[in-house]
Parts: sequence; C-alpha cells; structure tokens
Amino acid sequence: MNSSIRVGVFVDAENIKFNGGYQMRYDVLRRFAARNGGTLLRLNTYMAFDPERGRDDPEYARRSYAFQQGIRDYGWKIIVKQSRRFTDDEGNVAIKANSDLDLAVEAMLQADNLDEILLVTGDGDFLELVNALQNRGCRVELLAFKNISKRLQRQVDNFYSGYVVPDLLPIYYEPRNEWGAPGSCVRGVCSKWFTDKGYGFLRFLKRIDGNLWVTDPRDPDSPYVGVFCHANELADEVNEEALLRREVLEFYIEPSEQKNDGLVARNVRLATQVNR
Repeated sequence: MNSSIRVGVFVDAENIKFNGGYQMRYDVLRRFAARNGGTLLRLNTYMAFDPERGRDDPEYARRSYAFQQGIRDYGWKIIVKQSRRFTDDEGNVAIKANSDLDLAVEAMLQADNLDEILLVTGDGDFLELVNALQNRGCRVELLAFKNISKRLQRQVDNFYSGYVVPDLLPIYYEPRNEWGAPGSCVRGVCSKWFTDKGYGFLRFLKRIDGNLWVTDPRDPDSPYVGVFCHANELADEVNEEALLRREVLEFYIEPSEQKNDGLVARNVRLATQVNR
C-alpha cells in the first residue's frame, strides 16, 4: 500500500445515472478509488437540479436534497448545476444541465496536486481532458457502466466496468444479496470458452483490493474467483461473440457437485440488458 499516492475522483453523475449507473453507491466508489492505499484528496461529483421543478414539486426537491446530503456524509463534494429549459421552434421543451466544463476545469486545476485521477463517466467529450491530464503527469483511470465512448476507453490508462465492482451497483431484485456467497448474484466476464465442448469459465471480482491486475483466479493473490459455466445456462443473447468480447455477464453462483470448493454459474445473461 502506498499512502503517498494522491488520488482525485471526478464523477459525471448525470451521465452515469442515465447510462446504467442509477443507484450507484458512493461509499463503495470511494472504497474502490482508495483500493491501493492512496490518499483521496478530491472527491467531486457533478449533479443536476431543476429549480423550476423544485418550486412546483416539493417532493422532488426534498428527495434531491436528501440524496445529496447522503452522499456528502461519505465525504464527497457536490457541485450542483441548475437545469435550464430550452424551447425549439416547434414548442418542444428540452431540459439541459451540462457539467462537463465545470468538471474539466476543476480536474485541470487539481492536476498538479494529484498522481491518479479516477474519471467516472462514459462521455467521449472528455477525451481531450484525459489527454491533457496524462500530459501533466497524471495516471487517468475510467469507470463507467454502458454507452461508453470506445475512444475514451482506449485513451485512459485503465478502464473498469462499474458492473463488476462488488456492490457498487445494487441488484435491485435481490435486495439481500451477499456478493460472492453461494446462491448470490454476481457480475463478471468470460475468461475462457470451449465452443466445441459446450462449456467454459467465467470470473468475477470477489473483493476490492490493489491486485485487480492479477486476473488469474488460480493465483493466491488474485481477488478474482473462477466459475464453471455450461452452455445450457446461457441466455439467448449471450452468444460466442459476446463471450469473446468479454461483455459483462450477470449470473448466480452455486457450489459445484463435481469439484470441492468449485462454483458453477446459473442463469447467465448480459448485465447491460438486465439492469435498469
């Protein structure tokens, strides 16, 4: 662990909310950002608030303020961008609250004080920001859920799917889910598949620590767990192409009847199609 590493986290909350990350847990995100033992200097999240709706809908205002306060309790700084309404020539009203500029400016201002930056968004508009931060000497990592810019993924130093981080995104239909326990629902990827044999192996992250690069579950230092999967357990949309692309899968794990301490996967489907 290296406490001398200075870490900053910048969350594009609106992008995340509408692209698979609704109900993302900020306490778990904080723990993930500090997994290498670094010092968290900046924890910024950029959110939208519609003041006009807030005046007309007290319940909306109450829920928004309560949500923001809950996140502040985890040590986050919240930057609120007020929504603006635009009416086109046909009378259609659009509501926009773009915080991209605020996030980019703050990240650049803090760059000299940070060694690592975790950018939480899938928006390709941050491509130039990432490049600029890297040129200032910062290591930039990306975390997002779906609808992620491929160019942004390729530019960052490392990308993490928020789906596979244990408990970062609650499984809403399994409220008492104990991630990694037999019978629980987890998310992971395919590590090896034998089409001719009709089976393969999946892996999921069981714990958050600094060894995420140790992806072989057989390594005692690896935080990953391997799971046997038979082709009969795959949903129709989970084809060989999806497996080879390592798309994120959601599945239940159960003890193996064939191997001591082994696990098997049941009801395997694409995470991006299951979660709201």
